[in-house]
Amino acid sequence: MSIILGVDPGSRITGYGIIRNAGRHTEYLDSGCIRMGEKSMAERLQIIYQGLATLIDQYRPDEFAIEQVFMARNPDSALKLGQARGVAIVTAANSGLAVHEYSARQVKQAVVGKGGADKTQVQHMVQSILSLGRKPQADAADALAIALCHAHMSQSIGRISAGSRVRRGRLS
Repeated sequence: MSIILGVDPGSRITGYGIIRNAGRHTEYLDSGCIRMGEKSMAERLQIIYQGLATLIDQYRPDEFAIEQVFMARNPDSALKLGQARGVAIVTAANSGLAVHEYSARQVKQAVVGKGGADKTQVQHMVQSILSLGRKPQADAADALAIALCHAHMSQSIGRISAGSRVRRGRLS
């Protein structure tokens, strides 16, 4: 059983989602958004760090998953996103968590079943998979989807690894 913190980084809104994964059973623990408002970039980065550090201290996750960087049309936006991601990754690393990164396409494929899904489809599937009473806010839904993607990928790798150990055992 593991607790997974998923993060959808942003320079104005950073979404987070926390789930408990035990094999085929996944339980929703918390989700939400760290909102920075109209502050300087340094202040926004500090808010992201403090918010994630508080969540890590409160929930004690075993694993950390974050969306990989993508090429934005606006270079300034891409740089700010990169800074937000960097702060999130450092926060996790400072807490002793390994960092797992997934592309937006991988996350959508794992949760919706198609890599080109839109935000409303991701929200709907996150709500359905986690049996939530209502759709989570878009950034929180994306973060939960990242956590769910990591849970799915970890299980798949575990099954492959277990299968290869069994095969090796038979061949010896």
